[in-house]
Amino acid sequence: MARAVVLLSGGLDSYTAAAIAKADGFALYALTIAYGQRHARELDAARAVARALAVERHIEIGVDLRAIGGSLLTSDARVPRDRDVATATDIPPTYVPARNTVFLALALGWAEVLDARDIFIGANALDYSGYPDCRPAFIRAFESLAAVATKAGVEGARFRVHAPLLEMRKADIIRRGLALHLDYGLTHSCYDPSPSGAPCGRCDSCQLRAKGFAEAGARDPVLSAREA
Repeated sequence: MARAVVLLSGGLDSYTAAAIAKADGFALYALTIAYGQRHARELDAARAVARALAVERHIEIGVDLRAIGGSLLTSDARVPRDRDVATATDIPPTYVPARNTVFLALALGWAEVLDARDIFIGANALDYSGYPDCRPAFIRAFESLAAVATKAGVEGARFRVHAPLLEMRKADIIRRGLALHLDYGLTHSCYDPSPSGAPCGRCDSCQLRAKGFAEAGARDPVLSAREA
């Protein structure tokens, strides 16, 4: 069975992408990055998701991006709420500089050690917050980088970065996950949760998640628990 490194954030998208990798026959090696994010609740969610997927191994690496700054997600500043995500064209202040580049670099290093050639990431270029490192051009560029930045690459190995959700609407992602019998109650998406970990329901991520479940005609177990 071929091995794949899957980036697990604890969110809905990374869970679905990893489940697709498993359905495609890969043995999963899950990598979670503790980058100093304010919504650390997602780390617990990543552990729960890893258990649900029965991954071969799950490792967590700490890379404190708070030292660099540049993002509301690595600070204590107020996260915007109630933005019109349907019409917004700017890159929001929740963007974390070069986050997916850092994450994929770590995944690439582990993949080389594991003799794996496949990496899965839950990036999405349609229903997302406008981040530049969630676009097809970024994924293609990183694959080119992997070919020249690793011993395996210069010796002829080809690393593939799979982003199976890249051009899917959130509703379609949710439908795919439900078809795979995923328990989205394990996931966490909110940028600004309460001290108890409950989602705010108003940040960009909560809005996109709610819109996706509504369009999919499905109940979000996380928001249902919040409203109960």
